[in-house]
Amino acid sequence: MRRARLILSFAGVVAALSLNGCLLGPDYKRQPVETPATYRFAAAETADAANSEWWRQFQDPTLDELISTALANNKDVKIAAARVEQFMGQFVTTRAALFPQIGAGGTASRNRASAAGPQPLNGFGPVYNSFELSVSAAWEIDLFGRNRRLTEAARANLLSTEEGRRATILSLVASVASSYLNLRSLDQQLEIAKRTTASRAESVKVFTLRFEGGEVSQMELAQSQSEYEASLATIPQLETQIAQQEDALSVLLGNNPGPILRGHTLDQLTTPVIPSGLPSDLLERRPDLLQAEQDLVAANALIGAARALYFPQISLTGMLGTASGQFSSLFTGPARVWSFAGQVTQPIFTAGNISGQVQSAEAQQQAALLTYQKAIQVAFQEVDDALISSQKLHEQLEVQIRQVTALATYARLARARYEGGYTSYIEVLDAERSLFNAQLSETQTQAAALASFVQLYKVMGGGWVMAADKLTTQQMANPPADATPTGQPASQTVQ
Repeated sequence: MRRARLILSFAGVVAALSLNGCLLGPDYKRQPVETPATYRFAAAETADAANSEWWRQFQDPTLDELISTALANNKDVKIAAARVEQFMGQFVTTRAALFPQIGAGGTASRNRASAAGPQPLNGFGPVYNSFELSVSAAWEIDLFGRNRRLTEAARANLLSTEEGRRATILSLVASVASSYLNLRSLDQQLEIAKRTTASRAESVKVFTLRFEGGEVSQMELAQSQSEYEASLATIPQLETQIAQQEDALSVLLGNNPGPILRGHTLDQLTTPVIPSGLPSDLLERRPDLLQAEQDLVAANALIGAARALYFPQISLTGMLGTASGQFSSLFTGPARVWSFAGQVTQPIFTAGNISGQVQSAEAQQQAALLTYQKAIQVAFQEVDDALISSQKLHEQLEVQIRQVTALATYARLARARYEGGYTSYIEVLDAERSLFNAQLSETQTQAAALASFVQLYKVMGGGWVMAADKLTTQQMANPPADATPTGQPASQTVQ
């Protein structure tokens, strides 16, 4: 009993030293970041909408459903979630080194010793039984903080992976919204191309009859046929792009390639508001920046873990059990066995092994610091780029709308002048060709202007990522009851 108290007292002292021992290496402190007071291209009107599900501002239920399906089924999100579980396991494994490792064991055997040799020590003859039960414990005393620094690094890696998962969600929502807008743009361009082609087909019929009646020349008929074929050639091009966009969007939804549901047209979509925020907010709003910071925390902690290798490593081992040649006497007092040992190892000459690890850890920390600083600068750039892009695209769209209106008037008047014999058919062709191209460009700019809001919410981050994260959990736990095997509502049809 006295020996047990001595062992427990010594273990208590060692535990206190371990918990209160020094931590080698630098403690992490967030470096001061130079941030501008405002964004370079700050919008005049902004709204605090960065904490809500911003994609609902388009007021298109189909888009809302597609994003919900993607959050529930997207493979990249599931891969990111699996990586979080992986790093959680690594964190728990690393942290376990801070605590005693306790195990139990038992053996039972029947043995035969040589009868020609010395008398067996068990006194039972050459054939004897052996029974043993034991409880063992081992503990490395973290006196210089190596295991605590490794645990700190593992925790930071876990948090980094979690922020990486949120960054995946951020990119997914933006990708689905942008892909859907591009798909609706292609749909509208296809409609324009088909409408223009149908109109030109009627013109070819009219010119064919006039040519046969001697009213127009073969050159004018060929010009009409040429414009018809030109617009007709754009239809398969657009249909190819639509099919490829549908396939890409299907994969984002976690489905096999296939058709995609449509909702509102571009003209029916509501324009979202510009989210508010200061440049300094990005450090807490964007998961990629939080991820880069946690990578820096992990690299910083590994410096201390490497420096601790210079100092002694102290470990305790102990065993308590019973051993007997007969099972009936296994639990009697004379069968008791125990052992207790302490071990100290101190590196003396490592040929630069430890110093190399310290140098590597310090260089890794510097690289992580520079990566974090660069990520912040890139984030500021992306927000400024998105703000100016949104502003200028809307200005460009207003100009193109006026241009399409003017060209429609020009085409109508040119055809009237041609029918009245005041101009050649070349002027009509020029006007209609310009109108067709302008209508396609206007549709593309309209989609780009709407997509600029998607990009703006993506680069500004915010609480909406957490809202999408919760939606991901809800969708995975409660999949829609009316969903088809491809994740599309059965009540709607592909348009």
